[in-house]
Amino acid sequence: MAHAHAPDRYYVPHGSHWPIIGSFGLFFTVFGAANWINGVTPLGPLSAVLGVALLLVMMFGWFGEVIRENLKGLYNRQVDVSFRMGMIWFIFSEVMFFAAFFGALFYARVFAVPWLGGEGTGAATQALLWPEFDAVWPTNGPAAIGGAFETIPAWGVPLLNTLLLLSSGVTITIAHHALKANQRGRVLFWLAATILLGVVFLGFQAYEYVHAYQDLNLRLDTGIYGSTFFMLTGFHGLHVTLGAIMLTVIWLRVAAGHFTPENHFGFEAVAWYWHFVDVVWLGLFLFVYVL
Repeated sequence: MAHAHAPDRYYVPHGSHWPIIGSFGLFFTVFGAANWINGVTPLGPLSAVLGVALLLVMMFGWFGEVIRENLKGLYNRQVDVSFRMGMIWFIFSEVMFFAAFFGALFYARVFAVPWLGGEGTGAATQALLWPEFDAVWPTNGPAAIGGAFETIPAWGVPLLNTLLLLSSGVTITIAHHALKANQRGRVLFWLAATILLGVVFLGFQAYEYVHAYQDLNLRLDTGIYGSTFFMLTGFHGLHVTLGAIMLTVIWLRVAAGHFTPENHFGFEAVAWYWHFVDVVWLGLFLFVYVL
């Protein structure tokens, strides 16, 4: 294992088996989820669970290895810059991920549905295929795919969840300032508050999903509205779950004394990610629930 003590030298890591484990985990997760959703093979759920398990093993093992190397003093200022750039690009990729789904929602709502309703060059299409189609939003598409459904009002659980996430952005910022002031007790308290707010958010989202499926007939297969609604809110919920797990790990690391006021990028990286989750939810609340 190479060392990098000089500030301008990189730490050259040893060979690692974690990337190949992560690759297999991603493959089994995507393969299993696709087959599970489409009902192609009964092995779909098993493959998806196996993939998620491999990903969890990879993440905890790999990040644990990085933490141990950092505590040994193997990383220098240049490596810290590399970690920061890596996190920036990772969050940028996540922005593009959600931009794709927001783009799908925008295209369906602004272009596809009006066109199917007869706007522009879609008049002939509507007359020949779906003359009874009413181009209003929300819609489950021509032929009323999935049957009648109701939407979730923005000023109930969604508004409460918005307040919860905004509050969590405040609590993690307070925790960050406490860490810079070397006040470990305050850091632990406000980090715990952030985790609690995230978990309560997920609880309300689970309640919202059950209500949507059982009472509103709003499902993943309820046309274009149902699919975009659950894809956007579901993936955001997954990101909140991952963020809560990362915050829990950071809480344990703070309790173990891994961070100092000058050296705590692990904390900062998770804080960046959590603020990203907050911002995405604001866009989601506006374009999915309100408008």
